[in-house]
Amino acid sequence: CHGGVREISPEVAIQQNVYYVQQNEYSIWVVKDKHARAFSVLSNDVAKRISKLMDLKQPDMEPRCLGCHALNAPEAQRARTFTDISDGVSCESCHGPASNWLGKHTEKDFKHEQSVAVGMKDLRDPANRAENCLRCHLGDKDNSVDHELIAAGHPDLVFELASYTAAMPKHWKEAGEKPKATPDPWFSVRELATGEAVQLKEQLLRVSRNTQGNFWPEYADLDCFACHHSLTTAENSWQQKRGFAPLPNGAPATGGLPAYGTGRHPGNPPWNLSRYAILRQMVGELDPGSSRELEGNVDRLYGMISSLNPDKAQVMALANSTAGVIDRLVPKLTAATYDQGRTLRLMKAIVNNADYITRLGERPAEQAAMALQVLYTAYVAEGKPAGDARIQQAIDGLLRTNYVANPSAYDAFKFSDMMKGVGGLLP
Repeated sequence: CHGGVREISPEVAIQQNVYYVQQNEYSIWVVKDKHARAFSVLSNDVAKRISKLMDLKQPDMEPRCLGCHALNAPEAQRARTFTDISDGVSCESCHGPASNWLGKHTEKDFKHEQSVAVGMKDLRDPANRAENCLRCHLGDKDNSVDHELIAAGHPDLVFELASYTAAMPKHWKEAGEKPKATPDPWFSVRELATGEAVQLKEQLLRVSRNTQGNFWPEYADLDCFACHHSLTTAENSWQQKRGFAPLPNGAPATGGLPAYGTGRHPGNPPWNLSRYAILRQMVGELDPGSSRELEGNVDRLYGMISSLNPDKAQVMALANSTAGVIDRLVPKLTAATYDQGRTLRLMKAIVNNADYITRLGERPAEQAAMALQVLYTAYVAEGKPAGDARIQQAIDGLLRTNYVANPSAYDAFKFSDMMKGVGGLLP
């Protein structure tokens, strides 16, 4: 059903009543998708060095590694037909354990909802999709990339659902792209908004879990580049130019700089707000009432986590309650009406807050660049504005700055000017 070398034509799909498959899904995954090689990287030199530094077993036998690099289900859950873990992040890693629906879902009258009821993951819903990806691309109670693992050489975890989805070799059609379906030209905007919210929720739950761990703070929750950057003279340091004033979000700052959080003092690594910086603008557009509550909670949490001696119990309580706020937000963001006008307003909200976003650091700036690309791609699908080539070139410039390869090259003031340059070109 899924192993063909080419996609089934829409005409044949309608004739055979197979609206929801391309019939070449496996072929695309095994040849083009990096997930298929997730297990094999556990044998490369980087993995071996990490294993040596952390005094682990062989990486491709280490449960901590296999949790994300393979379908490493417990023995008791493996059916007779269970595939080898060397397949990497394979079908059931994303689509769920299949023994209860694998045969049934091929039957004409067996609906998608019935498959979901017996174990298939509903990845048509962007919130479910985000949670599924973030299980490894951020971590959960069973899988985590902590500061120790990053210090040993594991890449830092960066993610944005809509951008990463667009970059994948696509082996599926979204619900609105399928024959006889109602088109949803704004699905990527919906995916961006929902994905940003789920990212922050999962980060908050990770913060809550980490307060109960042996080490606090867990530095993987903080801004890596607050410490890991090349030292330079004071007059050439954008960090010192920005300052460390403990200001509330949105308050006027000394020297005309916007506030970037609360409770920060020199030498205190701040909480990584990359998963909030863009969501803040989107919630402000889509649900202003919730925006004020969310902003107040994040400000207080930022102040706690970025202080010298945070109260772990207070951090855990506030992180959990804020995750609850987002839980109530997610269905609203998923169900919201998106169109060209709203998409343009979201882009403008991001560029109008360029100073706030960029002064939070490299990772929030990176999220902003990815979000602008997603939003602009959706916007021009409904008609290109005058100056389209210049706008796209300006967004490309954000995505291709030197700091992507060399974080120490990042300068918040220069990047803010680049973002404002994009804003000046928008309709």
